[in-house]
Amino acid sequence: MDARGARTGPGIGPGIGPRIGIVDSGGPAVQMSGARAFLAEGEGPARPDRLGHGTAVALMIRRAAPQAAILHAQVFDDRPVTSAERVACAIRWLSPRCDLILLSLGLAADRAVLREACAGARAEGAVLVASSPARGAMCWPAAYPGVIAATGDARCGWDELSLLPQCIVGAWCASPERGGRGMGGASLGAARVAGHLAAHWPEARTDAAGWLAARAVHIGAEHRGAVPA
Repeated sequence: MDARGARTGPGIGPGIGPRIGIVDSGGPAVQMSGARAFLAEGEGPARPDRLGHGTAVALMIRRAAPQAAILHAQVFDDRPVTSAERVACAIRWLSPRCDLILLSLGLAADRAVLREACAGARAEGAVLVASSPARGAMCWPAAYPGVIAATGDARCGWDELSLLPQCIVGAWCASPERGGRGMGGASLGAARVAGHLAAHWPEARTDAAGWLAARAVHIGAEHRGAVPA
């Protein structure tokens, strides 16, 4: 951090917006300065985004909060497969550099290394947002205490939020019901939730979960086929 408490680091200088770390497959070429890869063969310079998922997430953030600075930690290469250890390494690298860390991913099992990395990042003051299914079993890191669990909700317009069971926040997600194409669902919903926070930083920072819940216009689970007029 600099003398004013602003988080700085490679590829992420001081600015008027929050510093957002994205743990995913990388991002647009113009955002990859200072990015780092945590892949099966080890840590090293980031590669181009071969999946396109991280790019879609980053564009969602940029649309919501053009003033934000973005730093990528790459944990996917050419397949949407990673490990708790790689995600934990990415979180540890991002946490001293970023105000908010977005994890548009979910792992099926709790792992101590991931739990400890999330707890460490929160202790350093970072807000964590992770994707979670709107229905069914929780996944990690969204299920950890203090991590904001987020998903897509077809009821939500671009500026709307919902509060779902299990304290999950739902948001616009480019779903087919809302006229979206390509990627959608929990991953893009989580990116939109992070975008809400980033667009209202630093107001939203002190109690990010409470700030989101207070702005929910839909309460309770969505029902399939029910789409706003």
